[in-house]
Amino acid sequence: MSSAQMSSPQMSSAQIAAGDRIVDPMLALAGCSTRQRILVAGSKGIELTMELHRRGYLLAAAAGNCGRPTGQYDVALVDWRRRTLHALEPTMDWLMNFLSPHAVLVVWVDAQKPAANDSLRASVAKRGFVIVRGAVHECGCAILARRSQDYPVQQAA
Repeated sequence: MSSAQMSSPQMSSAQIAAGDRIVDPMLALAGCSTRQRILVAGSKGIELTMELHRRGYLLAAAAGNCGRPTGQYDVALVDWRRRTLHALEPTMDWLMNFLSPHAVLVVWVDAQKPAANDSLRASVAKRGFVIVRGAVHECGCAILARRSQDYPVQQAA
């Protein structure tokens, strides 16, 4: 048995590949730094958090072990693949008290029809976020949103 096999449990290559495929685009979209507190939610939250830790994002926490909600997180990464948008609603409500006033939110979903994308955007906006941009990737699509107070309404001169 090699020393690598003895020192840590092995994740399957499918788990690593699935995490790698969305971790890079999510981090790029959010513009994360290793000094930011990141909350990871979704069905693969633990795996994605472990991958973030492996990459040096040691302040990342999965939804199951993120502490009490005190607005302490700068970034929320939500992996919502293979789940319904309707089921995202309670998770979004739960997340809100964990996020700081200047937090960014990235929600990754399966590729969808335009009506479903409109529903996702409306759900995010309803919670006080402004969609900054979106991204399409081979394994789904994502949106980046910021709290609306970061984008005050511009007044006419």
